[in-house]
Amino acid sequence: MTRYTEIKQQLMANSKTWLVTGCAGFIGSNLLETLLLLNQKVVGLDNFATGHQHNLDEVQTQVSTQQWKNFTFIEGDIRQSEDCIKAIGTKNNRVDYILHQAALGSVPRSIVDPILTNSANITGFLNMLVAAKDAEVESFVYAASSSTYGDHPTLPKVEENIGKPLSPYAVTKYVNELYADVFNKTYGLNTTGLRYFNVFGKRQDPDGAYAAVIPKWTAAMIENQAIYVNGDGETGRDFCFIENAVQANILAATADLSGKNQVYNVALGDRTTLNELFDSLKNALQSNGVSYQNPPVYRDFRAGDVRHSQADISKAKNMIGFEPEFKIQQGIDKAMPWYIDFLTKK
Repeated sequence: MTRYTEIKQQLMANSKTWLVTGCAGFIGSNLLETLLLLNQKVVGLDNFATGHQHNLDEVQTQVSTQQWKNFTFIEGDIRQSEDCIKAIGTKNNRVDYILHQAALGSVPRSIVDPILTNSANITGFLNMLVAAKDAEVESFVYAASSSTYGDHPTLPKVEENIGKPLSPYAVTKYVNELYADVFNKTYGLNTTGLRYFNVFGKRQDPDGAYAAVIPKWTAAMIENQAIYVNGDGETGRDFCFIENAVQANILAATADLSGKNQVYNVALGDRTTLNELFDSLKNALQSNGVSYQNPPVYRDFRAGDVRHSQADISKAKNMIGFEPEFKIQQGIDKAMPWYIDFLTKK
């Protein structure tokens, strides 16, 4: 039995209360769905800056009526300290675990508007830390980022070895790690950072200028539009299916003290080039009855991007029992029917 299976059984037998910030977003809504299916009580906080009501509506269709009653939604903004306090509660009436996903993602967005990215990712993060510290929550798990590795050239990426940030977004995510470490050492708050590597799956928004590559390309293929590749297509990424990321969050929150107050890579520990990804998406669509015949269009490399990214996940395996269940092709195959259904209904 894996540790994840064991923890899920324990949670089913003993309900806890969780706060998921950014619960209407991609990762947040998947965390919400999994926790409700485990009969947990969940408080969700979102301001709909990048999340969507339709994600919450979809979660409701995936759980029972009783499980949905265990969900309390608060429309609020982490940049407002009173919203953070309202969501977390106070020392005598608080949530047990916090899964902090609310942030403004995207390297390009941060380059266009670094002040907005800073306000959400640093000011908002600090508000959450203070409220969590004051309420004395059991654990505070937060979305960190592989962008923190910056210009460090070594592969695979090991948690202790980082370089200089290459974008305002990367700066904000590194500052999160510094603040979390200080709050542990100064106030005794148990914090755990999860450095996500290119998470993908259902409910990842295919629309907008800052859409991630997998939903963006999938949408373009379904609509028979051109696929644009930044660079020569040999840029490599460690793509992580959403259910692997959900597992890491639950394991980190429920870890014993030896597994807390760390930063972990959350990835597959593999590398896929953009050219390989193009072929994988094309083949998965073909298996679902959608044909795409256009070749990719290559253009200049994008500012702030790193050439290759691949994680060493041995630390998360050894310290919290992380065992990714889905490789990239399995994840693409599982997510593709959702993308097709979502995009054909638009």
